[in-house]
Amino acid sequence: MSVPASVSGPASVSAPASGRGASLPRVTRPRASVPGARGPVVPEAGEAQEARGARESGEGQEFREAQEGRPDARPAVTELRLSAFAGRRSAVHALGPVTLFAGPSGSGKTTTLRAYEALARLCAGDPLDEVFPDAADLVPERARPDAQGRRGFRVGCTVDGPCGPVRLDLAVQAEPRLRIVGERLAARGRTLLATALRDPGRSTVQAEWHTAGATPVTRAPLPDDLLGTALLPLRVAGKTPGQLEVLAAAEQVVVGLRSAFACDPRPDRMRAPVPPGEGRLRRDCRNLAEVLHRTHNDCPRRHHRLATVAGAGCAGTVTGLGVRELPEGTVRAVLERGGRPETPLGRLGDGELRYLALALTLLTGPGVLEMDRVAEVPDAMQSLTLLADGLDRGLDRRQSGGLLRLAVEIAGDGHIRLAGTVGDRTAAEARRTPGVTVVDLDG
Repeated sequence: MSVPASVSGPASVSAPASGRGASLPRVTRPRASVPGARGPVVPEAGEAQEARGARESGEGQEFREAQEGRPDARPAVTELRLSAFAGRRSAVHALGPVTLFAGPSGSGKTTTLRAYEALARLCAGDPLDEVFPDAADLVPERARPDAQGRRGFRVGCTVDGPCGPVRLDLAVQAEPRLRIVGERLAARGRTLLATALRDPGRSTVQAEWHTAGATPVTRAPLPDDLLGTALLPLRVAGKTPGQLEVLAAAEQVVVGLRSAFACDPRPDRMRAPVPPGEGRLRRDCRNLAEVLHRTHNDCPRRHHRLATVAGAGCAGTVTGLGVRELPEGTVRAVLERGGRPETPLGRLGDGELRYLALALTLLTGPGVLEMDRVAEVPDAMQSLTLLADGLDRGLDRRQSGGLLRLAVEIAGDGHIRLAGTVGDRTAAEARRTPGVTVVDLDG
């Protein structure tokens, strides 16, 4: 299936208007960091000043006002759509607070989770080529190029929250050149934003968004390597009810998607002592000892609870989690054994280390994880989603069961959600665990 130049929808896109619809500078674009990205990027001049101005003038205000009507509705991704993405076609998956994808090898478990993370990174402002460095491999194998030789893929999601369900659908051209060729943001049966590629010779798409004032829609070009929804808070004035509706919907999607942390603990990188630092857990959890050093000092209640959880997943008696400062200036985490010799975490098995790291991510929050935080929206209005590919990899039955029960318990208050992939054994136990949604993928 080839990717047409636009995302289907009731809105059509006309020629660009002049004035404030001028395209964004391509070399001075601020970009936030998210899990899996290269790290924080300092905004440059120009558009960075525009971004700071937007925040200082109340970016997120429309979302916060919508939140007052539904105080318990934190934005969360409730549906993931892989219309044509790698080996997945016409796939629609409902997501609950704890969702596990199961199926045989090659069924698309990792692909599905990757689609979620890609949308999260695009919402954080990462450029398309960094999110999809291997875009050609994501084109369905049997996809035929159109008359212009174009092939691509489609992905989308629904984010529920104070504005109700908001749909985001994206069409990406992978060949002959990587670019976004269509984007559609919709809510309550109305298209709020639609973009389309009108001139293949330009590095822009033509966009129109709902205005509902004297002018029904506003038209302007947007860059074809960034998600238009994430740019709307910088482009929409918010002077009409229609513009306020667009802003609230866009901010709900951005908050819901950006609040994600992809965690893949690597035991081989977690055993050595590490220098103390900021104490934000990395994707591979190599700095686990550093983070435990921080939680031991700054979050004693959560640290004590993690020590209790550690006792349920580590061999032998565990009475606490300690951190020892070494003469060379590094720190090493240990299991305290209640009068018996301590066990350095470097001596634990792979499954024990993965279990501890995953439990830590469930028991902490964005401030302890190396992820892009939505600073303009209070933490109480956000819900963190942990993405864990191979959640049960290397774990025994006791450890995987303990993580499932912990995830369900933590997800109960709405602040933490989990989306992961598991093997058959854990999937079978998850089906018997209340509060867990198991999505079975075929081969």
